[in-house]
Amino acid sequence: MKKLKGVVPPMITPFDAEGRLDEYNLQKLVEYLSPKVDGLFICGSYGCGPLMTLEERKKVAEIVRKYSAEETMIVVHTGALTTKDTTELTLHAAEIGCDTAAAVGPYYFHYGDEELIRYYTDVIDAAGERIPFYAYHNPKFQGYETSLNVMKQLKNAGLSGIKDATFDLMNYAIYERELVDDNFDLALGTEALWISAHALGCRAYIPGIGNVFPELCGAMFEASMKEEKEKARELQFLINKLRDIMYLAGSTQLAIYAIAEIRGIMTAYPRRPFLPPTAGEKDAIKEALKELEVI
Repeated sequence: MKKLKGVVPPMITPFDAEGRLDEYNLQKLVEYLSPKVDGLFICGSYGCGPLMTLEERKKVAEIVRKYSAEETMIVVHTGALTTKDTTELTLHAAEIGCDTAAAVGPYYFHYGDEELIRYYTDVIDAAGERIPFYAYHNPKFQGYETSLNVMKQLKNAGLSGIKDATFDLMNYAIYERELVDDNFDLALGTEALWISAHALGCRAYIPGIGNVFPELCGAMFEASMKEEKEKARELQFLINKLRDIMYLAGSTQLAIYAIAEIRGIMTAYPRRPFLPPTAGEKDAIKEALKELEVI
């Protein structure tokens, strides 16, 4: 199977001040990022996917696929509250030519192992050979852990891989040891642990900061792949300092909207109930970025 490789940012979704999908800035962001990265992970937590209607999520996927370079891999987060909606979004991603679908476990309620296995296998069976399907393991956002036992059973049922957003390096190492082979993929769901995960076998990571500093994320990936250890280490520390700055906006997701404006990439809003960073937060972020000499 074709596995994910390289830098695959979890792309934010631009909205206007009234909360409508901002198609102009979405196209602008795609055209900015696509030549600089290996893939785009869309409609996930950074992308406000769970805050959009199914039709909005489909529209985002269509625009991203249309305006990205052909070689840019498009991974669509299709996770939703119900199996029906997740299946619908997954089949749509396949129909429009996206490369991979991934779904967080159904959120709000907590589910047992058998229910999770049925949820994922229903979608896997519906998708068939049309599109690879990954589990997006994000315990913080889905509200519970998906056990290794469930992952093993899903692998046997046709799951193609995992996006690991646990921020737990030991957990990542267990996945590498117990699950990964030529037909099962594993991508790291953060930039913060890239070097360590790469040492364990990782070949793709999904960096939030990649929305606005794709060049730094690409440089870190290349240095690590070429075994330029000191350069990779320096870039890892720099990127982790950027992550610290992102918390000046209250969350890493909201900070991306501020940095996109500061860097002149676009000016857009998150979807409510999220509120955009304040002027004071933007000023603090800008000053911190200047101190790091990245703007």
